[in-house]
Amino acid sequence: MWTPGQIVNDHEVRDHTWRRELAEIETAYGRLVYLASLRDSNSGRYEHYAADPGARKIVHGQCMRLHEAIFREWVNFTLERKKADVDLYIRGLDSVDRAELIDAWLRLTPYKNLVPAAVRGPDREMHISDFEAILGLLRNVYGVASPDLPA
Repeated sequence: MWTPGQIVNDHEVRDHTWRRELAEIETAYGRLVYLASLRDSNSGRYEHYAADPGARKIVHGQCMRLHEAIFREWVNFTLERKKADVDLYIRGLDSVDRAELIDAWLRLTPYKNLVPAAVRGPDREMHISDFEAILGLLRNVYGVASPDLPA
């Protein structure tokens, strides 16, 4: 862990900065959303607005490792804990109608884009099936009627 006055390399300082930035996001689901939003959908590379051109490769590697670590933590949560985490995430969204949000998640399936590219097989499938189960519960909680989707 970096402390003021300690001589460290740029990689350690950046890693500490990332961890501090992510710690400000209250939920694991929110951290997944944030990290996935940094991934360019055309190239698969992670980009951050504060990264200077010389640091892009380092930022990509750090974001990729953090995304995978947080995803692996998330996928190992119990379904009950995942649901509580998603509930907390939703409550933190101020200007969103919750029924509209759940309807959009059901139609657009953005949760599928939260999986890091390196994650395949059972972990990917578990994330999707667990999230769809959570959406089924949230659909009932918020009274979302999507006639083109199964109940």
